[in-house]
Amino acid sequence: MTKDRSVEIAPGVSMPMIGFGTWQITGEPAYTATRAALDAGYRHIDTAMLYGNEVEVGRALRDSGVARSDVFVTTKLPPKRIKRVRATLETSLKSLGLDYVDLWLIHWPPNGGPATKAWQEFLDLRDQGLTRAVGVSNYDLDQLDALTKPSGQRPAVNQISWSPSRFDAAVLAGNRERGIVVEGYSGLRGADLSDPVLVEIAAGHGVTVAQVVLRWHLEHDIVVIPKSVHENRIRENFDLYSFELSPPETARIDALAR
Repeated sequence: MTKDRSVEIAPGVSMPMIGFGTWQITGEPAYTATRAALDAGYRHIDTAMLYGNEVEVGRALRDSGVARSDVFVTTKLPPKRIKRVRATLETSLKSLGLDYVDLWLIHWPPNGGPATKAWQEFLDLRDQGLTRAVGVSNYDLDQLDALTKPSGQRPAVNQISWSPSRFDAAVLAGNRERGIVVEGYSGLRGADLSDPVLVEIAAGHGVTVAQVVLRWHLEHDIVVIPKSVHENRIRENFDLYSFELSPPETARIDALAR
């Protein structure tokens, strides 16, 4: 297959292209689904303080038997805690039962502002080893520029809502021109899985429509974090390297945004 299975987001920090999302999964289902994902081969888990499942995700990591160094863990700072940066990360680490996370994100711009003061604290905590890389979520290009200007240090990742209906070549190019890796969330939630184009392409490859949508992300070198609580779907969503989309197929899916 032509697409890499990971992307370097910072010196010495590689992020698997396929991660397991945990938004809206809480309690025991969060534990069970995360364990199922790790058993299926996922080595990238995405959570957030606001998801209310860091404890369960951390327990699943410990019980999985997978070495900590083999799993890429992301969590996020809620905007309402923008003035409690260090305390928030320390709380998340305690909940997860970890000494560090691999990626820590500002969950979205607080009050629409870039949060430059908090960003400097993010950089400091990264330098202190509490997180291996730092980034943001839901930032537009102007907000990215405002965030980066004081320190000159860019976010490693911008996690944004992404699906065929939201495809925007300018947004993708703008992040890449700034050296920022794009990670897409709600790829399946934002897709029309009954769309004839997607159905036809899926039938041609003998895969599910969901797999086509997720593989489409990879064709654009976008990190993807599908979520499910069903073990069979968790496994299907991870099986994206057994087929690839041709450039014409990818272009047809791109066109669904128009």
